[in-house]
Amino acid sequence: MSAHTLDQAASVFFVVRPRLFGIAYRIVGNAPEAEDIVQEVWLRWQRTDRSAVIDPAAFLATTTTRLAINLVKCARRRHETYVATWLPEESASDGDDPHTQAERNESIDLAARVLLERLSPAERASYVLREGFEYPYQRIAEKLRIGAPNARQLVKRARDRLASDRRRPFTQAAHSQLVQALVSASRAGDLADLEDFLTAGLAEQAA
Repeated sequence: MSAHTLDQAASVFFVVRPRLFGIAYRIVGNAPEAEDIVQEVWLRWQRTDRSAVIDPAAFLATTTTRLAINLVKCARRRHETYVATWLPEESASDGDDPHTQAERNESIDLAARVLLERLSPAERASYVLREGFEYPYQRIAEKLRIGAPNARQLVKRARDRLASDRRRPFTQAAHSQLVQALVSASRAGDLADLEDFLTAGLAEQAA
């Protein structure tokens, strides 16, 4: 690419750059990621056959929009995948591997924080029982004393909340209790403590 051609590409790009940043920011919701997207658009613009582009401003805006939407979708998948797999099946040899056990404990610790920060007690209870332990919706409904359609809706809402940047305050005691309940449920198959913790949260919310 000649310096003259690159100068032309830059002049076109930098005229619309503020608009591109605004598009990216509105979609991803934070400035650093929006800036990264704009930089990626610039790199792609340099590699594009610009002679085939009829409307550069529209082309750049469309590219920015697509990159931003893809980033949001990927982030949503990462959140959902992370929290849905925070309780991997523990093999018999896991307890003999300090490194594996430390990673597992850290995973559960972080997942508990995410669940407490982003979900209401009802959302948390329905999501953990459904995604973590594959409870049928009817059984979740019985535990939460609601209808099965409401249980299904709570799980869907929880998935959306987990993909957000929502932050709710929680106590260290609540975090420790949830971690212990999750550990007991995943290792020993003892769901009683977990169910007690989740339903106690509902009682506190109703009080």
